[in-house]
Amino acid sequence: MNIYVYGTGCVAGDLADTALPPERITAFVDRSDGGSFLGRPVIRPEALSGQRVDLLIVSSRASYETERELLGLGIDPDRILYLKNHCSITDRNRNYEAARSVLGERFVDRLLGSERLIRVPLWTETEAVSGPGADSDYVRLKTLEALCLRLQGIPGAVAELGVYRGAFARWLNSFLPERRLYLFDTFSGFDETEAKGYGEGFLSAHRRTAIRQVLGLLPHPELAVIREGLFPESAAGMEDERFALVSLDVDLEESSYAGLCWFLPRIVAGGFLLLHDWNNPKLPGVKRALDRYERESGRLPSVPLCDVNGTLVICKTEV
Repeated sequence: MNIYVYGTGCVAGDLADTALPPERITAFVDRSDGGSFLGRPVIRPEALSGQRVDLLIVSSRASYETERELLGLGIDPDRILYLKNHCSITDRNRNYEAARSVLGERFVDRLLGSERLIRVPLWTETEAVSGPGADSDYVRLKTLEALCLRLQGIPGAVAELGVYRGAFARWLNSFLPERRLYLFDTFSGFDETEAKGYGEGFLSAHRRTAIRQVLGLLPHPELAVIREGLFPESAAGMEDERFALVSLDVDLEESSYAGLCWFLPRIVAGGFLLLHDWNNPKLPGVKRALDRYERESGRLPSVPLCDVNGTLVICKTEV
């Protein structure tokens, strides 16, 4: 049986750790440059054309774009299983052609995709959260947009601890195009001691990243400052820096705790820290890290989000 898995990220790693042993996978499919993942070959999507596909499991979060790509390659939609973003609010309009002829392309195209759980804010004229990757974490991205608008007049740089492949860094750079963006990551995976006990799929997925890959996603890469290495050693010499917005996304307890301890005293009044995976049952160490910090330092003003992985927005009310 030919079983393919589209994607080589965290979802694919979790699949291999919990439900589908890598030896049963014919190949992983990814737009990156070949190689191997979990001992199996990695092929580009176009290599599927003409192949017998018994089951194609899509582990990519960008399900809408992936679906269009796979159908264009002639893959039988009945052979495709989407693990993420497989449910959607159905569009009641079945045919837009008559409307296009009367109202025009521009009007109808603005209507497409405009009805979501979160509407375009009244203070913006166009939808900034759109394009590849937008639908996969729309609640978090839309919250980020609103937070960035609240930062007008608030000084400070931007930082992300736990960059991975740069998907969220891209939006930080886009929404705050005039601020320096510090990117903290090993860019080679987790510290093996801290990540002991986690599945090989999870660990291997986080090794598949690179600085050039991250910078290639940024609309303003000239503002990015790469801080490569283990944290907090990678922040040496930055003790006097101050931040308006920090994304903390390192999955594990000790790294999350270190990030809270280092960044929170350096966030200016009116700034924010986004603690990703705080309510993710697969990564309980993040919540433990926050509980530990609050036991030592007091309860933090915060707002939980109902996004994909349970982000907590921590609000800095005083210096």
